[in-house]
Amino acid sequence: MNREIIDINDYTILLEEASTDKNLIDSCFFDEPVIAIAFYGAGDVGLNVKFDEKIKKFHHTKGMVLSFYANNKVEFEHHVSKLKPLQCLVIATTIKNIDKLQNSEGHFLEKFLHQLVHPKDHYVGGPVFNMSPEMFLLVEQFFSNTYVGEIKMMFYKSHIAALLSHYFAQLANQQNTPLNNSLLEKINLAQEILLSDLENPPSLTELAHKIGTNTNKLKIEFKAQFGVPVFKYLQNERLKKAYNLIKKERKTIQEAAWAVGYDSLGSFSNAFEKKFGYRPSQV
Repeated sequence: MNREIIDINDYTILLEEASTDKNLIDSCFFDEPVIAIAFYGAGDVGLNVKFDEKIKKFHHTKGMVLSFYANNKVEFEHHVSKLKPLQCLVIATTIKNIDKLQNSEGHFLEKFLHQLVHPKDHYVGGPVFNMSPEMFLLVEQFFSNTYVGEIKMMFYKSHIAALLSHYFAQLANQQNTPLNNSLLEKINLAQEILLSDLENPPSLTELAHKIGTNTNKLKIEFKAQFGVPVFKYLQNERLKKAYNLIKKERKTIQEAAWAVGYDSLGSFSNAFEKKFGYRPSQV
């Protein structure tokens, strides 16, 4: 478990990352009441939120952004396993600090997360949705940067501002275009199906049938939710998994390509370079 806590202006930034060969449970609490936004990156850890003998469960967290109010009676329980590592970035502040926040964040918190600013329970959940590709990339950069000292703090400050800008913009867009919860569940199910078998994914027709909709609606709503077409999303996830296999698990390029469904090393290397800007041999 790697946990880093950074104070930036009137925010507290929490970076948590964990992987394991065994199943483990990591629990954490906040020392004082906070309004927080949690961004879940490349891992897909399970999350249980416990308060007042209640449990709120999140089974598929990869790419999820979760907002909430919580006091010190709320327990956040992450279930980490070999296939479900933890990668979480939390931006938190207190109610008393809202008026001190820069760049109008306090105004946006009051406008879009009113129920969190004026809580009526130990835990109050706010909007939950999937990050846009821009947000996901920013979160990835928090966990991959190698800066130190003052440069690292400059990096954090600029990226926190950018991440919050994308977050509030997405909230504003959802407010103008209310989500169909039933359809959103189907699109999230489509995402889960794709992620469950990157090597042998279903066809577009098969995927639409599995979630109970037609291919045209699947294509339109999936792109609206995730910012890219279905199989562009699949390709991105394949390449990110391949990168981790090469970088962290020391797999060969051939092994990584096969593991994510590429039969041709040339096609794999070209797609890899197009996404990351360098060949897999340079990882």
